[in-house]
Amino acid sequence: MTAAGPVWLLCGDKAGDNAQLAVLREYLDDPVEYRRLTFLPRYVHGKPRFRATLAHLDAQRSDPLAPPWPRLVITIGRRPTMAALWIKARSAGRTHVAVLGRPHRWLERFDLVVVPAQYAVPAAPNVVNLTLPLMRVAPERLKAAAAAWRSRLAPLPRPLIAVLAGGTTSPYRFDAEAATDLLRVATGYAGTTGTVYVTTSRRTPAAATTALAANLPDGGRLYRWGDPMTENPYPALLAHADGFVVTGDSISMLTEVARQARPLAIYPLPEAPGLRKRAARAAARLMTATPPAAQPALERLGLRLFPRDLERVHRWMFRRGLAVAAGDPLPEPGCSVGLDDELGAVLQRIAELRRRGRCRPGAAP
Repeated sequence: MTAAGPVWLLCGDKAGDNAQLAVLREYLDDPVEYRRLTFLPRYVHGKPRFRATLAHLDAQRSDPLAPPWPRLVITIGRRPTMAALWIKARSAGRTHVAVLGRPHRWLERFDLVVVPAQYAVPAAPNVVNLTLPLMRVAPERLKAAAAAWRSRLAPLPRPLIAVLAGGTTSPYRFDAEAATDLLRVATGYAGTTGTVYVTTSRRTPAAATTALAANLPDGGRLYRWGDPMTENPYPALLAHADGFVVTGDSISMLTEVARQARPLAIYPLPEAPGLRKRAARAAARLMTATPPAAQPALERLGLRLFPRDLERVHRWMFRRGLAVAAGDPLPEPGCSVGLDDELGAVLQRIAELRRRGRCRPGAAP
């Protein structure tokens, strides 16, 4: 069976990941279809072993994955990526797979890997290295949120400081103590006259949310992620806030604020003990220097490939004037030197991939 169907975008349950796929969807002119995947309860937060399989999917609630197979699948995230590799295997290698972010392993089995700077993925012919993810808030969504919230936010005393809270992610933790300190920093930017507006996210732990609610300064506002009775103010804050304090674990939120050239401070979440941190950085250096041909041997030794270094992105944003460290004076609006738009290079590589014929022999798992 030939793989002449439309492009499939495999998306999961993470809003930040799906937003990157949506950016590509906007610029892909040929037929493009979403395939939305739902995961079995034990895999909503837990991660299955990395392999080409659909065993982790809730088949009844996911979109069907069946022939005719597409020429290209684009996806992001570990669990959707496993489904993409399954499709490639079922198509006898005729379906190409492009993945955004790190693939965790099997770098050689992907036709295109688009990697932002927080992941230590070595250079290879199928790898495109970026500085920041392909994240951006659609202008029409920002404009609509700005209009809808203007009357609600206008009465708040200025400066309006938006606090965008992420969550615990290895090797960082976001607990009640960190949440309290985050508010301390934000209150410093708001001063005695301003307003602190906090919005939590999918990964924000309950203990951190409770601490945020208990320690809000006078006049502060808090949005609890997932509250069905409250509208999410996130896009409106991107449009209206005078400054932002964002936890450093969320590269997606940092990127979306930076692309608006808004005053941004990065709050570093507490880290794991120093030995673990040094080990992670040593692993990152090792993996970056390891040629692709040698990586399968490292996998067999049980080493975790392509580790993440969020601080690498923070340092780059500081150098470019896109952000400051939490506690430092916020820059003036629009004073950043701007972001290079790397989307064009990614679209060109995708176009080249779509013009190819059958995948090279041995590429399918």
